[in-house]
Amino acid sequence: MISNKIKSYAKINLALNVIEKLFSLHKIESIVSFIDLHDIISIKRSSNLEHQVFFYGKFSKIKKNNTVKKLFDILDENKLLNNLKFEVKIKKNIPQKAGLGGGSMNAANILSFLIKNKFIKLDQKQIKKISNLVGSDVILGITPTSTIMSSKNVVKKFFKCPKFYTLLVRPNFGCSTKEIYSGVKNFTKSKFDNPKKTMFGFKFLIDQENALEKIAFLKYPKLKKIKLFLENIKNPLFVRMTGSGSVIVAYYRSKRDCELAKVQFRRKFKNYWCNTSKTI
Repeated sequence: MISNKIKSYAKINLALNVIEKLFSLHKIESIVSFIDLHDIISIKRSSNLEHQVFFYGKFSKIKKNNTVKKLFDILDENKLLNNLKFEVKIKKNIPQKAGLGGGSMNAANILSFLIKNKFIKLDQKQIKKISNLVGSDVILGITPTSTIMSSKNVVKKFFKCPKFYTLLVRPNFGCSTKEIYSGVKNFTKSKFDNPKKTMFGFKFLIDQENALEKIAFLKYPKLKKIKLFLENIKNPLFVRMTGSGSVIVAYYRSKRDCELAKVQFRRKFKNYWCNTSKTI
């Protein structure tokens, strides 16, 4: 069987607001981009009786009940694969518990592959339903481009948006999404319900925030220390946590400034993971 290779790009939240809480879930809105940091997925048809999912690479310590397994379970339960089985190998370059959506984007890319190659046939309503069953942000990765998710759960895609060079920094710990959201006490009035391409511009983004930062910084003061340090090296456009953390992202117009900031950061924080990328 021929193995197909897929790049599964990391997502970053340029801005994020928590609007309200509905039962056990929070209603959010977010401005999202994707960066060229990616996992590599190899997928092929298999003659085995079960799907096989393997992880390898730097960040390959993945739970047995992961988003990829969950996706295949849902497809099988709904008899959408007609008993076809697949072998999947994923090289994990994206850290977990980082706010980069690595697992969700893996599931999104595999679902896209299965649809494009006509292994399954789904309309847009079904794609959204299955994506939401796997994870709340999976739908964002079906087409990895600049995206605004409104508080009404409407996802709008944009193309040819402004590009940023990014310095991503992760301390030697991750953040639990559930734990961070459980600390949300204050809510924000929705700002992105009329999504526009101009919202991806520096002038708009600099005045936005990630509402989860305050909670994460209270629990993990090291994250605030990292942000303050990044704000003072090579004049970034802005610095913001992505998702529920623990990655902090500094945004630059210049690749040179971004790379120099990485050098300075590593001098100060030798044991922290850091990566320079660019929005795609």
